[in-house]
Amino acid sequence: MTVDALTRTDAVSEEAATEAPVDSTPQAETTSETNSETTEAKTEAPEASASSETPAEENTAESPKPKRGRPKVATTAKKTRTVELTLTVTGTADGEWQAELKNGAKWVAKGLEIPAAAVSRAAKELHADLSGPIDEVINAARELQAAKVAQLEAELEKAKLALAELDA
Repeated sequence: MTVDALTRTDAVSEEAATEAPVDSTPQAETTSETNSETTEAKTEAPEASASSETPAEENTAESPKPKRGRPKVATTAKKTRTVELTLTVTGTADGEWQAELKNGAKWVAKGLEIPAAAVSRAAKELHADLSGPIDEVINAARELQAAKVAQLEAELEKAKLALAELDA
């Protein structure tokens, strides 16, 4: 074995010891080798293993241990706050309409009297599918009220005739 081979082996092993952690696999000793080529091949093997371990160390050093739970995703979308408002509009066959407003579980307004025309306008502005059924209910109430007015006018005429007969 040459002096050059021995000094190269010592220098390489010192570099490998300072750069890489101790490897758990045993390495072959170069004490009884006579061929300098085999000695150089053995000294290159620790360099290759040291260089192959270095990127693995860098990856573990760069990436910290993953945290528990759901990963945080960076989004650019703006989160909108939703508000739960419930507007309940009820109507009777007589054409009386009431509204109730609820914010979540808390009542904001109860039993507010609303004109039928306002309900009809609001339904038309919201959606055509809403205005159709509401207008049908309002028209049925209008016809019922018209029939009531006609009945009351007939009763009024009878009462006027009865009063005229009593005066004569």
